[in-house]
Amino acid sequence: MTAEAVVTGRPVRLLRMLYEKGNPITIYSFRIKQNELASQLGISRQALNVHLRKLRDQGYIRTGRGFIDVTEKGLNLLGISANPAFVFIKISPLKREKAYEEIFTFPIQRVYRVAGDMDAILVIEREKLDYALKMLAGVEGVLDTRTYIAIQTLK
Repeated sequence: MTAEAVVTGRPVRLLRMLYEKGNPITIYSFRIKQNELASQLGISRQALNVHLRKLRDQGYIRTGRGFIDVTEKGLNLLGISANPAFVFIKISPLKREKAYEEIFTFPIQRVYRVAGDMDAILVIEREKLDYALKMLAGVEGVLDTRTYIAIQTLK
């Protein structure tokens, strides 16, 4: 049986409460075993654990079995804004498929296909916005763009 177990009752109420009372945050999750990461950095696993513990204790990362999350505080330390930019794009219907393929290679966090006056919304780190807009200007079939920059997360 490959179907997921059905979750109802109290666990669903708990999940809903966590969602409703939680704060939206931006994280970057990295799935890797610590021995692999230590090897990539050219240090011992013990040395890696010392560095990870220091970053975790200061709130820059969260760790668990097989993953490391860079928190908003960690992003801020790196000079990366947690408030993204949104680029709304209109694409010629005849060039849409090829345009999406090219856009997927850009430094973007997410792409949403939407219905309405625009065809897609790109979510981009503010620090990468200028570069992404220059790349977007060269995409054949892009008819219009509108850019909005988030200044604060309210909820």
